[in-house]
Amino acid sequence: MQSLFLVSKNVSLKQLIDDLERLEKEAANNITLAVEKEELEALRIQFFGKKGHLSKILGSMGALDVSERPIVGQRANLLKNQLQELIAERLYKIKEKSLTDLIASEDLDVTAPSTGRPFGKRHPLISTTEQIVDIFCGLGYSVHEGPEIENDFYNFAALNIPENHPARDMQDTFYLENDLLLRTHTSPVQIRCLEKSPPPVRIVAPGRVYRRDAVDATHSPVFHQVEVLAIDEGLDFSHLRGTVMAFLKTFFGDLPVRFRASYFPFTEPSVEVDVQWKGKWLEVMGCGMVDPAVLEGLGIDSERWTGFAAGLGVERFCMVHHGIDDIRRFYTSDLRFLDQF
Repeated sequence: MQSLFLVSKNVSLKQLIDDLERLEKEAANNITLAVEKEELEALRIQFFGKKGHLSKILGSMGALDVSERPIVGQRANLLKNQLQELIAERLYKIKEKSLTDLIASEDLDVTAPSTGRPFGKRHPLISTTEQIVDIFCGLGYSVHEGPEIENDFYNFAALNIPENHPARDMQDTFYLENDLLLRTHTSPVQIRCLEKSPPPVRIVAPGRVYRRDAVDATHSPVFHQVEVLAIDEGLDFSHLRGTVMAFLKTFFGDLPVRFRASYFPFTEPSVEVDVQWKGKWLEVMGCGMVDPAVLEGLGIDSERWTGFAAGLGVERFCMVHHGIDDIRRFYTSDLRFLDQF
């Protein structure tokens, strides 16, 4: 394109508008005819550079009346946007054609599936969950699951944790709108199961849970639990202890196990269970006999039916079992770590 747009001290509004319209037509034609990316870049500089055609036209605005300058400026900005869009569209078409030509000229079949893809592996948390669930299924339990978004009744009230109960502060809950929350344990699955299925029941409930814990080597706001529930006639603490011992021996092997008195609002009595690992006692799960208030709240005769419940953190079991020192390693997707399993 020839440089027809020169700065002048004697121009009129009509002359500048005519120059802009002539620039629009010539620029559009040149952009359409461009076949290389380099041509488009040269045109862009020719139009919008410091010494470009548009700059020369705008440089003549000083000769206009103050009231006329905004008219030229508005028209120039509109033209600039139009030409930039034309350049972008033309550049896309040039790249598209270049790729099409490249594909047509090569013998490589880009639609063929890739070869040599590495085999995937199960995440250690998934493998550990499956191992735990398999053990309980072998003991006669069935798997049940529930929603991760719960309401107050299933997450707290039905588990003997009424409003303003201090036990709620122990769980650092993520609250949502419309009286919903992210479940802090998988215990709501037990309540939902008892609502639908009268005793006797034996269930294992794995799943993801959420608490507002600060992230460190042993805590995460998102983690995984497995809980078990058994309700039947005549169940007592000896059945609970025998079940827990059978499970831990199967999972960890012949390690020392101890039970310590504790407190949970939905079990009475309640205990925490430790295993001795490399000379240290490590807490691995909590359990207890189901509080009669929980059963009565669901319309179940607590004089006839008794039961026990137990819960554990999958991350803790996986860390102890594999000697992992930091819970954050499970969530960083570092293949150097995951490839070990």
